[in-house]
Amino acid sequence: MRENDMLEKEEIFSKVLRAGRRTYFFDVRATKADDYYITITESKKFTEEDGSFHFKKHKIYLYKEDFSAFAEILEEMTSYVLNHKGEEVISERHQKDFKKEYSSDKAETQRTSFTDIDFDDI
Repeated sequence: MRENDMLEKEEIFSKVLRAGRRTYFFDVRATKADDYYITITESKKFTEEDGSFHFKKHKIYLYKEDFSAFAEILEEMTSYVLNHKGEEVISERHQKDFKKEYSSDKAETQRTSFTDIDFDDI
């Protein structure tokens, strides 16, 4: 058994947040020394052309000594976004009935001036 598997063996408390194609898992776990830490896992579903699917997962380990600073920065960042952009989701991608309609000149400008960067590329 891998060391990570043994470290994450005991799950103490869990919460799940489903958000579209993403699911976030918040877990309190115990180390071998019976100290607690938090894992935050993002699981994102990807569908293949043949209809099959797979999940990509990203995990953050958050230890007690970092809780205060982490919470402070998270609060600062979320407040900044909400204060500058409000709570309304305005992204066109989130609208189920959204249809892109561009003139050919505008579509060409859009393609050449946009760089698509996936979170996984960072």
